[in-house]
Amino acid sequence: MKLFSVRGGVHPPTHKNMSANESIKAAPLPPKLLLPMHQHIGIAAEPMVAVGQQVKKGQLLGVCAGGYICRSGVTSPVHAPTSGVVSNIEMLVAPHPSGLDELMVEITPDGLDEWGELPPPLDPNASTIDDLSARIHQSGVVGLGGATFPTAAKLDARKSFVLHTLILNGAECEPYLTADDRLMREAAGNIIDGAMILRRILNVPRVIIAIEDNKGEALKAMREASGAYPQVQVAAVPTRYPMGSEKHLIQALTGRETPAGRLPASLGIIVNNVATAYAAHQAVRFGQPLISRVITVSGGAIRQPGNYETRIGTPVSFLVEHCGGFKQQPEKLLLGGPMMGQPLTDPGAPVVKGTNGVLALTRKEVNPGRYRPCIRCGACVTACPCGLEPLRMAKAIRAEKLDGLGKLGLSDCVLCGSCSYVCPSHIPLVQYFNYGKGRLLELRQEEAHAAELKRLSDERNERVRLAEEEKRLKAEARKKKLAAARAKAEVKAEAEAQAADAGAGAEAGAPGEVAGGRTPVGEKVDV
Repeated sequence: MKLFSVRGGVHPPTHKNMSANESIKAAPLPPKLLLPMHQHIGIAAEPMVAVGQQVKKGQLLGVCAGGYICRSGVTSPVHAPTSGVVSNIEMLVAPHPSGLDELMVEITPDGLDEWGELPPPLDPNASTIDDLSARIHQSGVVGLGGATFPTAAKLDARKSFVLHTLILNGAECEPYLTADDRLMREAAGNIIDGAMILRRILNVPRVIIAIEDNKGEALKAMREASGAYPQVQVAAVPTRYPMGSEKHLIQALTGRETPAGRLPASLGIIVNNVATAYAAHQAVRFGQPLISRVITVSGGAIRQPGNYETRIGTPVSFLVEHCGGFKQQPEKLLLGGPMMGQPLTDPGAPVVKGTNGVLALTRKEVNPGRYRPCIRCGACVTACPCGLEPLRMAKAIRAEKLDGLGKLGLSDCVLCGSCSYVCPSHIPLVQYFNYGKGRLLELRQEEAHAAELKRLSDERNERVRLAEEEKRLKAEARKKKLAAARAKAEVKAEAEAQAADAGAGAEAGAPGEVAGGRTPVGEKVDV
């Protein structure tokens, strides 16, 4: 398959040999599971259970307040990873660098690991597209490459765009991470089946599975599994970070660049992770919701690196202990890879749907270096795969000049960290960009809030104006009515007065009248 060049990128040491040769093992059940209600992009779920309630494996724990109708608003349900008792529902520390709390459902496992009632399996070829998409949504499947965008919402792009290609992302370009690599080696057939399910929903003629060329065994396994499907191509893409970025993978495979501010679907292409395809297979073929995933546990401070099928909600500290604990105190503990992963402030926080790795890195591996001023060498510009100018963006963010960030292209930054990696001054550029994106989002929210307040105020002012206008019109109508009534009464009174005057005159003239004329003065008249 012909490939196309992609600008920028870096070649960090992969460190994948620490876990790549270890087959996937099942991590044991922890003493407690912590299930955040917000493990996906979009609207948070709300608990559907109560403290003290017995739950079964796969049972629905939380869903958007509007039910599954909220799918149009982008959301994803949360399910119980095992059977047990809901021991708590409270705000607990989230797996996020902020260290802030999130609403979580705590489950104490009963050790039986007993499945609840699951929806019946679906035949992908006999079921309707809407039924297949609804099953994927109801099973809580989200993008497992790290973005956690609800998969059913992404599949809905078929309703708005003319699609022609599904790309499965198996590049896994982040150093240390090998979860997708092992999954492709060990469950290639199931991934292909999931790909064909997604293909049928999207109604596209072809599927491309992209794998970096340093994953020879995964390439071999996926090519063998896809041999019976002429619609599927397995492509070996160059080993270069960030080849796994959605937009850059599309460019490498098709030569087409996704326009700024637009979705890949506008090019007729949908990208899903290979682990997402596997989860879709599990949901459709067996009715199983997303309650576990393969996670790489690695780093120089980990005693037994490997890949573990881990229940969602397992505390990171428990998973690390299962891997033998720390050989030495880590300099940095990360969820995800070293380039885009998020620092973990509390090891007691749980792994979630988007967790593809837990890394405990030594000081030698982190090698932060001493911060120095920018020397304007341009290395960050050369490395940026999006063609941006990181040094100018960082300067604007430091000066809080946020208005110009749109023109500088901050919204197009994928936060890959290539610029920070090559910076000889060890400037934490990607942290600036994370901050800048957060500030822009905050400003947009403030503007939206202000606009909403203005709208509400304008509506109130309009209601007051209309009420006053209605009151004025009613008052004028009353005045007119009173004036008309008064005028009518005056006319009536005048008519009555005239009639009374006329009657009085007639009465006064009646005695002095005789037939044929007036009575002569002084003449006596017999009556």
